[in-house]
Amino acid sequence: MNGVSDYDILVIGAGAAGLYAALCLPSQFSVGLITKDTVSKSASDWAQGGIAAAIAPDDSPQLHIEDTLSAGAGLCDRDAVALMAQQAGECIEALLDMGVAFDRSTQGQLAMTLEAAHSRRRVLHAADTTGRAIVAILGQQVLQRPNIQVLNQTFALDLWLTSDQACQGVIALHQDRLRWLSSRAVVLATGGGGQVFSNTTNPSLSTGDGVAMAWRAGARLRDLEFVQFHPTALAKAGAPRFLISEAVRGEGAHLVDGTGRRFAYDYHPEGELAPRDVVSRAITSHLQKSGDPQVWLDLRPIPKTRIEYRFPNIIAVCRQWGVDPLSEPIPVSPAAHYWMGGVHTALTSETSVRNLYAVGETASTGVHGANRLASNSLLECLVFGAQLRTIALPEPTHLNSENGHWPQKGYFDTRDSTLSSAARRQQLDDIRQQLSQQMWQCAGIIREQSGLEAASRQVATWRQMVPELSPLTSAAQGLEATPVADVLRWGEARNLLDIAALILRSATFRSESRGGHYRSDYPEAKVAWQAHTLVEGDALWLEPANVSSLSSSAQVQA
Repeated sequence: MNGVSDYDILVIGAGAAGLYAALCLPSQFSVGLITKDTVSKSASDWAQGGIAAAIAPDDSPQLHIEDTLSAGAGLCDRDAVALMAQQAGECIEALLDMGVAFDRSTQGQLAMTLEAAHSRRRVLHAADTTGRAIVAILGQQVLQRPNIQVLNQTFALDLWLTSDQACQGVIALHQDRLRWLSSRAVVLATGGGGQVFSNTTNPSLSTGDGVAMAWRAGARLRDLEFVQFHPTALAKAGAPRFLISEAVRGEGAHLVDGTGRRFAYDYHPEGELAPRDVVSRAITSHLQKSGDPQVWLDLRPIPKTRIEYRFPNIIAVCRQWGVDPLSEPIPVSPAAHYWMGGVHTALTSETSVRNLYAVGETASTGVHGANRLASNSLLECLVFGAQLRTIALPEPTHLNSENGHWPQKGYFDTRDSTLSSAARRQQLDDIRQQLSQQMWQCAGIIREQSGLEAASRQVATWRQMVPELSPLTSAAQGLEATPVADVLRWGEARNLLDIAALILRSATFRSESRGGHYRSDYPEAKVAWQAHTLVEGDALWLEPANVSSLSSSAQVQA
């Protein structure tokens, strides 16, 4: 085992949440920023629509709070929502000071667009690549900070815990070796787990790593059943499920079926500007009735010059796949987009594990409730990353790899396996593909008991295979000779299987429909279920909504 590298704080993930958190940490602390790929590769980089902030003269934080609470279907944490809305202006000013070039009106004012379920035009944007514009600037700032060291192409496998279950670093694959990386605190900012579904707008690295690691370390998780399915992803054979931003509909695009009819009004009076879960279910129901593989998003009601100005990246990507949005509708269908659930955090971004924090999509801060309001995700990354400015660290202690212990059985295949490396790789690839297909079918937009139970049984079978498929043979030998790609393939599959099991268990438990969780066998919301689903280890229980602390509560055991 290689030696230990010591940092005051380790941040795992280099999207908007991880980058901004790293920048907000006090400069006297040494920070190690871990990213599976490079600083520029993250789901934040793919974010198109924009970032919500109530800074216009006709807007207010209170209106933003009310819109967020309404979208969250009764499960938002009011204190968290208030914190986010009230600190939005300060975060936007910080981005502007760093040099983020948001679009402006001809009068030089910040341009605002309207998105679904917002009562005001409050979404700032940089054309249709807002996430990329923000992440690029944040990345530049991080690389200029002498106290931050970026560890590119480093994969964290698990959290490193003390004997009394406090976090003291991570176990990571770094520079082709497994290493103990010690720290006085760890910040999880690994994004979501969209790759657990076969249809997703998320990049390939979104494998739920932070949530899976936190669960294995005993952290408390919340609301894992709530997944937001974006209504409009490119539905073209051979093309990735490229997101067609909600801002397109906010600017006036029409959602139509094969006959050209705006069918969304059959399902909700707001039509294509209804909340995302409503629009996604409307499309799914309409496709089931018609038998068509997709519906269509028609941008032609928007002036051509406006389309070219606001959505150049969407135009370019669609044209790359043979669709010209200026002259024809875009074929679209829903895809998994955002995970409202995650690691339960306090307003300070602390988790239930000492010295462990979580920000961004990895965290369940309470601002999204059962259904995220459009363009609140980038804002959440900034506001809750900024809370780390006042982080309190324990006294430093001397650590070395001899203090470390592998926290999970199943890391190493100690049996005489007859599987070749190629066979292990193929089995892992097959499991990952089959898992995503089963999750889309059984835990996607419309769920029901028998499908959830069937998927749970299959996932349990796959999880039992994880040790046999490990490329690691022992903790003491062979590690440096193990191909990095093999460890990454195995580690991501392991994380996907863990979060799939957690999602399925929580979705089976919640016998109602609310926000991003829809059960055809329980189609209505129930007052008794206006509560959070909490998971800790094997325990599963309900906690009354709008509780903002991590203190213990009366538990209704599953």
